[in-house]
Amino acid sequence: MSLFSDNIRSLRLKKKVSQEKVAESLLITRSRYTKYEDGTSEAPYEILKKIAHYFHISIDLLLSVDVRKIPTNHLLQLENNRLLLPITVDANGENFIEIVTQKAKAGYLNGYGDPEYIENLQQISLPFLGPGKHRGFPVEGDSMPPHEDGSIIIGRYIDKLGEVMDGKTYIIITKSEGMVYKRLNKNKRNTLVLESDNHFYPAYEVKASDILEIWEYECNIGRTDKKQEQSETESMKELLLELKREVMEIKNRA
Repeated sequence: MSLFSDNIRSLRLKKKVSQEKVAESLLITRSRYTKYEDGTSEAPYEILKKIAHYFHISIDLLLSVDVRKIPTNHLLQLENNRLLLPITVDANGENFIEIVTQKAKAGYLNGYGDPEYIENLQQISLPFLGPGKHRGFPVEGDSMPPHEDGSIIIGRYIDKLGEVMDGKTYIIITKSEGMVYKRLNKNKRNTLVLESDNHFYPAYEVKASDILEIWEYECNIGRTDKKQEQSETESMKELLLELKREVMEIKNRA
C-alpha cells in the first residue's frame, strides 16, 4: 500500500463513513474506490482533486505526509484546500508561534507544508497578538531598517493576495527568492512590487504564481537597544527648515 492509500483509509475511518458513501460522493463505483485504498490502482488527477475536497485536505499532504500522525484539530484549512498548516496550543488554549531560526531557515522552503517539520520548530506564545495564525522569521542583512540582522519578525498568515495592503511590510516566501522581508505594493492584478526601506537595494517584481506564503508584519523581537540613526530624508527636512528660519531672520532685519 502507498502513503496515499493509507491516508485516505485513515481519513475515511476518522470521518466514520463507508467506502460506499465515499464512492457515491466521488461519483464512482465502490470497487473503483476500494482499489485506491488497497493501493492496487492509482487515482487520476480529476479523482484526486475530488478526494482532496471530500476530506478537506490538500493534495500535497495526501501524497507526501502521513496524516495518521497529525491530529485533525491541529490543522488550519485554507482556501480551496491549497494547504493545511498545523496549529499547536499551550495549556491555556493559546496558539503557539513557531520560530523559524537561522538554522531552520534553509529547510523551510521544502518543509513549510509538512506538519511534522513545522511542529519540530521552536515555539513561543504571545497572547497579546490576538486572532490569526502567527509565525516568526529571521531578518538578514540591512535592507529593512530599523530591523537588524538577527532580529525575528512575527507575521500573521495572509490567505488571500487581495488582503495585502500597499505600503505595509510582509514576510514573503517565494519559489525563486526564498524567504524575504519587504514592503509590498500591488503593481498589477497578479504582480507584487517588493521594496526595501534601505534605498540602496532596488525594488523588484514577483508574480503571484511564484508566491508560496505571505505573512503580515505584527511585531519584532530584537536584541539591540541602540538609538536609530536619523534618515537622510529627515536630515534634509531639518536643513531646509533651518534655511527657512535664517531667511525669515534676514527679512525681519531688513
